Amino acid sequence: MASEITCVQGDITVEQVDAIVNAANSSLLGGGGVDGAIHRAAGPRLLQACRELRRTRLPDGLPVGDAVATEAFDLPSRWVIHTVGPNRHAGQTDPALLRSCFTRSLEVAADLHARSIAFPAISAGVYGWDAEEVARIAWSAVTGADMELEEIRFVLFSERLQLAFERARPSSGAK
Repeated sequence: MASEITCVQGDITVEQVDAIVNAANSSLLGGGGVDGAIHRAAGPRLLQACRELRRTRLPDGLPVGDAVATEAFDLPSRWVIHTVGPNRHAGQTDPALLRSCFTRSLEVAADLHARSIAFPAISAGVYGWDAEEVARIAWSAVTGADMELEEIRFVLFSERLQLAFERARPSSGAK
C-alpha cells in the first residue's frame, strides 16, 4: 500500500506525479470529460501514441477493466495510464470491472517503477456510476493493493466527487 493516499479537488492534467490515470474509452482516441482534457493538455503526440498502440498491440481497442501506458508528452507527469471503466448505461454493472481499472492501473504503474499516481473518479461521469459506489470501490482497490508507491492521489474535478471520496475514506491508514 502507498505510504500516503490523498483526495483533492482539482485538474488531473496539472498534477505533479509520475503517472496520471486517464478514464479512457476503448478506442484510446480521445473523448470527452477527463479523457478529452488529458488529450488536449498532452498535445497531439498522445493521440499518435494511442494510434500506435491500436495499430500494434491493441487492434480491437483496450478492454474494459484493463490498463496500458503511454508517455505523457506535454503534461507534467511522465506517463499516462489509460484505463477503460465500465459503462453502466451499456449494462456494464459488475463492480469487479471497475475495481480492475484501479488495480490494473496500479500494476502498470509498478511496471513503470512509478512512485506516485493520480486517479480520477473512473466511470463516475458519463458512464453513469454512482459517485459513492465509485469512491468505495476505488478506496478498497488502492488500500488493498500490495504496491510500493509513495503516493496515490485521487484528483476529483468537483466538490460533489471530492465529498463522496472523503466519505468513503477508510477510517485508518489513509490521510
